Amino acid sequence: MNDAVDGKVVTEAPRIDRAVALPAAGLLVLLVAGAGLFPERSGRLFQQLQDAIVYYGSWYYVLVVAIVLVSVLFFAFSRFGDIKLGPDHAEPDYSYPSWFAMLFAAGMGIGLMFFGVAEPVMHFLDPPHAQADPAAAAAEAMTLTFFHWGLHGWAIYAIVALVLAYFAYRHNLPLTLRSALYPLIGERIYGPWGAAVDVFAILGTTCGIATSLGLGVLQINSGLAYLFGIPTTLGVQIALIAGTIGLASISVVLGLDAGIKRLSEINISLAVLLWAAVLLAGPTVLVLQGVMQNIGAYMGDLVTKTFNLYAYDPTDWFGGWTIFYWGWWLSWSPFVGLFIARISRGRTIREFVLGAMLVPGGVTLLWMGVFGNSGIELILQQGAVEFGAAVQENQAVALFRFMEYLPFSRLLSFVSVIMVVIFFVTSADSGAMVLNMLASRGRDDTPALQRVAWTISIGVIAVVLLVAGGLSSLQTAAIASALPFSLALLCAIWGFARALQVDATKRTVLQSTVPSAVDGVDWRRRLNNLLRYPGDNAVQRFEKEVVLPALGDFAAELQAHGVQCRVLDQVAGQGSVRLEVYHGGELDFLYEIRCREHAMPGHAVAATALGDLAEQDKFYRAEVHLAEGGQDYDVMGWSREQLTVDVLQQYENHLQFLHALR
Repeated sequence: MNDAVDGKVVTEAPRIDRAVALPAAGLLVLLVAGAGLFPERSGRLFQQLQDAIVYYGSWYYVLVVAIVLVSVLFFAFSRFGDIKLGPDHAEPDYSYPSWFAMLFAAGMGIGLMFFGVAEPVMHFLDPPHAQADPAAAAAEAMTLTFFHWGLHGWAIYAIVALVLAYFAYRHNLPLTLRSALYPLIGERIYGPWGAAVDVFAILGTTCGIATSLGLGVLQINSGLAYLFGIPTTLGVQIALIAGTIGLASISVVLGLDAGIKRLSEINISLAVLLWAAVLLAGPTVLVLQGVMQNIGAYMGDLVTKTFNLYAYDPTDWFGGWTIFYWGWWLSWSPFVGLFIARISRGRTIREFVLGAMLVPGGVTLLWMGVFGNSGIELILQQGAVEFGAAVQENQAVALFRFMEYLPFSRLLSFVSVIMVVIFFVTSADSGAMVLNMLASRGRDDTPALQRVAWTISIGVIAVVLLVAGGLSSLQTAAIASALPFSLALLCAIWGFARALQVDATKRTVLQSTVPSAVDGVDWRRRLNNLLRYPGDNAVQRFEKEVVLPALGDFAAELQAHGVQCRVLDQVAGQGSVRLEVYHGGELDFLYEIRCREHAMPGHAVAATALGDLAEQDKFYRAEVHLAEGGQDYDVMGWSREQLTVDVLQQYENHLQFLHALR
């Protein structure tokens, strides 16, 4: 079946890409079987692999994360920041609140519930090096927590999302991981190499979500045991996984807007209420002072901590925490990055980076600051030693043991359980969506049953590993996969920078305001065109009677000079006429006239006198579009000669751009 994307006739992608789905399914079965049947042996194997990576490659992980952070900030604040993730005329699909909510829910939402209290307390009680002063240990614990959950983690997610969104929405490549390698291997992304990349992404995403789901039910079970006395047993945990997957399946069927978006907005609202309650119920002034001091210390030590490998004072803490986190963020970035890319079409690179890093990152620091400082205060000022011991013994109960020291503890714990459940549902839902897209060449309009099947597979894997005791080994394997992925990521960043350089050069060369084709036109005729608000029928007649012959004449002249080109008549289907000029190994020239709908302006005069308006509140323009997007000018009413002159001018600009690249 054939379809048209931006005027270009393409072959519709299959519902399932068998070259990706079948190998991924087979490898998943083998991996899960190995972890489930031989949990101890596979655990030792993967742990040895991770230990080797930490010992030999910790410096490399630190370097990769530093490069990622610097690269993201450079792309945002350089001249590339104004480039859109999509055509120049594209608008964001989601409002800022909805976008931020989905970013937060998919990125680190569940991690904050699990580690918000636990990590600062554990750093305080067991710092990298012994601290004689408890106050200094508390400050160091919060700085380390901010370091692990701040800009670096979000930068990793942002760079993957940035690369994928750019090539998918601006260059019409599939929204899958293979597209990140397009600058390096070109059209070969559609062959075995591209399929292998997507298979790798499916394995990493499935393992990461399944293990998180399996380990996360322990926290839900702990909360239910605290609230309702429900026993902490394997049967209860399996039932919780089944319930979570059932809710996620419903969300998958509802779709992105009605499912993930609404759940994310609900959870963010609950998160704000819980955060405010903990802040007000505890030592508010002390906590706020601590948060401000923590932010200052984090920003002041950012460079030092980024490159601190404890080379002159070795400690196992560094590998167990910092390197573990870098590997975890990297291993999750294909999943989270692809999801973020999916919801970020239409934003500029600068807008995207600032939104995807500073807003969720800032919220993360505020959350960790309030919960972490409150937890440390219980031990440092109130002498709650038993609380610290409980956290060290079982991180899953940290949040609920912390709630015991607050007013309305049962109510707050109940809200926390609800939040954890919703975070898991959104993680499973977004994970299933990403898996489905990876297995369908970037399509997310596949049958609901297909999307539900991926959701169920995540739950089945989690249950199998939970029963067999193989969750930890598979988690370790997922983190170890960050090593090969990081190599591909560095190559993708380099290719992305090259593509942006070409894009920026083209924008500079082609930048113009008013087309010269209207020069010399009778002023009365120009005024008449300005005051007309035609309907779609009038614009389509203009495309048939003027645009199509003009582009046809231009194409014929090019062909007479040996230049390959074609004109696509899509007036009936998409309301457009498109000229494509091919330049072999160089960038092709595209010139398209689109019939675009607009709201009727308030100053419109005599609009109803035209007789061809379909609706009194709308009118249509014949707008020029190039490869980089809409040019924001209307050619409705132009003559064939004027239109031909405009095509010639744009083609001349394109040739000048190609010359500038050589």
